[in-house]
Amino acid sequence: MSDSGIDLRSYVSADEARARGKALRDRVPVTARDRAAEGARRPGVLDYIEASNAGRLPHLVPLRIGRMMASPFTFYRGAAGLMAADLAGGPDTGLTAQLCGDAHAANFGLYGTPRGEIIMDINDFDETIAGPWEWDLDRLAASLVLAGRESGAGEDDCRTAAHDAARAYRLAADHLAEQPFLAAWSALPDESVLSQAAAHDLIDDFKKAAKKARKNTSAKVVAKWTEHLEDHQTGITKHRFVSDPPILTPVEDAVAAALTDGLERYGDTLRESRRNLLARFAVSDIAFRIVGTGSVGLHTYVALLHGNADEALVLQLKQARPSALAPYLPAPAPKHEGKRIVKGARLVQSESDILLGWTSVDPTGEGVELPFIVRQFRNMKGSIDPAELSAAELDDYGRLAGALLARAHSRSLDPRLLAGYLGDDERFDDAVADFAVRYADRTESDHAALVDAVERGKIAAEQPD
Repeated sequence: MSDSGIDLRSYVSADEARARGKALRDRVPVTARDRAAEGARRPGVLDYIEASNAGRLPHLVPLRIGRMMASPFTFYRGAAGLMAADLAGGPDTGLTAQLCGDAHAANFGLYGTPRGEIIMDINDFDETIAGPWEWDLDRLAASLVLAGRESGAGEDDCRTAAHDAARAYRLAADHLAEQPFLAAWSALPDESVLSQAAAHDLIDDFKKAAKKARKNTSAKVVAKWTEHLEDHQTGITKHRFVSDPPILTPVEDAVAAALTDGLERYGDTLRESRRNLLARFAVSDIAFRIVGTGSVGLHTYVALLHGNADEALVLQLKQARPSALAPYLPAPAPKHEGKRIVKGARLVQSESDILLGWTSVDPTGEGVELPFIVRQFRNMKGSIDPAELSAAELDDYGRLAGALLARAHSRSLDPRLLAGYLGDDERFDDAVADFAVRYADRTESDHAALVDAVERGKIAAEQPD
């Protein structure tokens, strides 16, 4: 084997790979996914929240708590590390994939490829890390139950959505295992995946979201969030963000200068042709912008860049923290958390943002550089909110997300091993669904503990607008 670590001298046949996967059932039966919701390493709910708030901007922590209080599903979305503590030490096959790390149902979304196609894929990688493939699937399944409960679906319907997500994962792994390597690797999760996943009730939702996504561009951001500034000497019209506190606020000149320096260094993390593309723009303005639930309290900014004539490009700079799963997995600590996120996204997504990269910035001027990821802020992004779907639509969404997750895992884990392990054993689907319902119950109790702590004045919360 060469120093690259790639072995091109040995070949593993499909039959041999499937047999290796099947042999894992002797140690970890497919029914092992049905187990207790709580793990031995679980911290107290309030202890977990306090620890997860460490290092965040203190004045934004109450807003994060307020967003987590909104419902058990929103609590779940901000508690990937708590679930990791529950999953740690549980049964797994030992097969490692590059995980999303936070594969809840709302982290699947639509976005545009460089060629203008709208595809649907996992779109959040803050927690990405190498780990047991089962962790992502368990997180997806439980999230479907929580989303269904929020939308008013019946308990049987919620369980069915989790069950069918697991089944779709199993069937997609088998399908990918039968495909030529290149075909499986390059398959785009475009509108055709709806038919492949039998998600027919979602067709209208997908088309509506895709139509909206096509309009979700930097130009739209400029139209809604900025004001015009015309340079009378050059005749060039630039733009500046209009403050909209607390969500969008201006930054001091020193912060803007540090972030611009970081953007210039970020260019070195792009491929050479894309570096040349970036170099044709110039920064017009930078603002602080609050995003998400799990990211509230981190340093997150939007940069407005001026391009050709009236063209504008909006980039997001988002602080990168260690994966919430890292304390529970043996993966080595990365040298740069932003690079970890970017490498994970590039490995998992079928098509990643052409301007996705990383950098380091000292936004406080205290001599401490923080890791950031940089990406297009509006890249024809869209979404289907799983918490607003009917029971039939939620079931279709579960099947679609399960199939997409299997495709994502197949980029780092040989699907023939997965297919060999899962086989055609429907007990796997039932086991995942039973755990999902149990874990949703656990999350509702965790959410209630947070609400109670806020009501008793133990934790401050600010209700989002």
